[in-house]
Amino acid sequence: MKAVWYSQTGEARDVLVFGELPTPEPKAGEVRVKLHTSGVNPSDVKSRKARPVQDPEIIPHSDGAGVIDAVGNGVSPARVGQRVWVWNGQWQRPWGTACEFITVPEAQAVRLPDHIDDAAGACMGIPGLTAMQAVLLAGDLTGDLNGKTVLVTGASSAVGHYIAQMATLAGAHVIGTVGSQAKAQHAKEAGVRDVIFYKTESVPQRIQALTQGRGVDCIIDMDFSTTTDYIAQGALKAHGSVVCYGSNNAVIPVTFRPLLWGSFNLKFFLVYDLLPKDRERCIARLNDMLERQQLRHTIGQRFSLAQTVQAHECVEAGQTIGQIVIDMA
Repeated sequence: MKAVWYSQTGEARDVLVFGELPTPEPKAGEVRVKLHTSGVNPSDVKSRKARPVQDPEIIPHSDGAGVIDAVGNGVSPARVGQRVWVWNGQWQRPWGTACEFITVPEAQAVRLPDHIDDAAGACMGIPGLTAMQAVLLAGDLTGDLNGKTVLVTGASSAVGHYIAQMATLAGAHVIGTVGSQAKAQHAKEAGVRDVIFYKTESVPQRIQALTQGRGVDCIIDMDFSTTTDYIAQGALKAHGSVVCYGSNNAVIPVTFRPLLWGSFNLKFFLVYDLLPKDRERCIARLNDMLERQQLRHTIGQRFSLAQTVQAHECVEAGQTIGQIVIDMA
């Protein structure tokens, strides 16, 4: 099969190889997916640059969509021919979705509704599931989101755009941070009512103005290293919650007294490592939204498998609005 892989960490054009690797065969309990698309996420780029390599070839990317073309023992033959989207394709295993075929445990190949195209399917594993878990945790922590005010940091990002849509559908008043006018428009298309330009405005001050000094009920956060300062400056209402799935810095000083006196709830999660019951709930809710066509999917740029280097460099540049997707054909 055609595939892209690397055997050492480094810059994309220095380490990514495009060529042929053996086509995998499904083991017991697995399905093989003939991939049509592969989603490229920031975590894929970070892994290729820094995560230690412990296998001869690492095929990057966790997300993708395609058709099941073979099944292992114990899997119903009826699944052959089913359109699916894949999650955790390259989590704790060497071969991900930057290739023509992948084998995964059958639960990791989720039926893709007929009216959802393969490019959107390649956005479900990391962006879709991260957004769903974040919104579900926000609801669990603050009660029904209906009528609540929610700050979404990075509201124009692939994950943030889905979060904004889901929180809006849940009845929340969504405020989003963005970095440009184009990204502001993109965020508003997802249901964001108020945008804050974090590069030129004080986010806490704008939140205070928008909420009449009360702060937001919940912050759904992609960068805890920045959000800790927002909290200390009154962006979050007393007894409010922070749901966090990322940070630009690993070591973060925290001002403790505002957290204590605000009686805040902090909830962190890693989308690759959800508890089984949480994963099942997220997949069920996400696929229900797909069936109902309740979500907008924004594909920023598309590349061929042979152009995976350019796709990685596009993600690293951070200027594209929407998901980066690789097409196999």
